Amino acid sequence: MNSQNLMDRPAHRIASILAVSALALGLAACGKTEEPTVGQRLDSAVEKTEQAAADARVKAESAMQTAETKMEQGAANAEAKAKDAANTAKGAIDDATITAQVNAGLAKDPDLSALKINVDTVNGKVTLNGPAPSTVARDRAETIAKSVTGVTSVNNQLVVTAS
Repeated sequence: MNSQNLMDRPAHRIASILAVSALALGLAACGKTEEPTVGQRLDSAVEKTEQAAADARVKAESAMQTAETKMEQGAANAEAKAKDAANTAKGAIDDATITAQVNAGLAKDPDLSALKINVDTVNGKVTLNGPAPSTVARDRAETIAKSVTGVTSVNNQLVVTAS
């Protein structure tokens, strides 16, 4: 038995050493995290880049949509302001035209042409100020003013003065 024990001992010893070594390697491997390979790192970087590009695309599309909406609103506001300005200018031109036409009509009348009659027009409303030689001439001045296209009303403040 002694000779059998001697033979089993080195084999037993080798088996024990191998078992302990395998156990040590196994424990060492469990404690380590695997380093990613170059390919894995590259794949990860590509994935992150693609995600960042997708996020940037979404943000850019959103910003473009916002800018487009603001431009459309700005254009609409500018158009409305231009129309308002045109209407205001048209109103001013119309008032000036009305005043000129009333003055021309008064100048054609023999009783009113020599008199200083002030004609003011605001939004089609004509105001007559100054002297009139008679009530008939005063009324005729109002009739002349009312006959002009665009006049909406006449405020006759002419004062009859004795000559």
